[in-house]
Amino acid sequence: MNRSQENLQQLGKATDYKFDYTTSVLEVFQNQHPDNDYWVRFNCPEFTSLCPITGQPDFAEIRISYIPDQLMVESKSLKLYLFSFRNHGDFHEDCVNTIMKDLIRLMDPRYIEVEGRFTPRGGISIWPYANYGRKNTKYEELAVRRLETHE
Repeated sequence: MNRSQENLQQLGKATDYKFDYTTSVLEVFQNQHPDNDYWVRFNCPEFTSLCPITGQPDFAEIRISYIPDQLMVESKSLKLYLFSFRNHGDFHEDCVNTIMKDLIRLMDPRYIEVEGRFTPRGGISIWPYANYGRKNTKYEELAVRRLETHE
């Protein structure tokens, strides 16, 4: 199946931005190379969310890397999903873990990691990192190694 036959709803259409956190905008398509292990990386340098205590905006660069299996996330839908955090109040660590878990549920990747590089507040920046490798596979071992060597 080529990409023009996929049932993608967001790509090439007028953008309907969601201003509250939602996974409903996320879409997938079939990996055309499931026999290969390869990295897919996304970088969102303009991520925003809200501090759940003060309501003040938090700004971050969100980095997502994954090794797909059968499904892949469509990039425009990922952009809309990340945008939906704009009015969502959550701590930095929660945002990163929520993004990772939502993408695991969506795609069931072999491996995934999500890092948030949040800009300083009060002179301290927070850079949470979360990863996952499919259980009982070499990807679980990869997750352990990457977590142990993460800077």
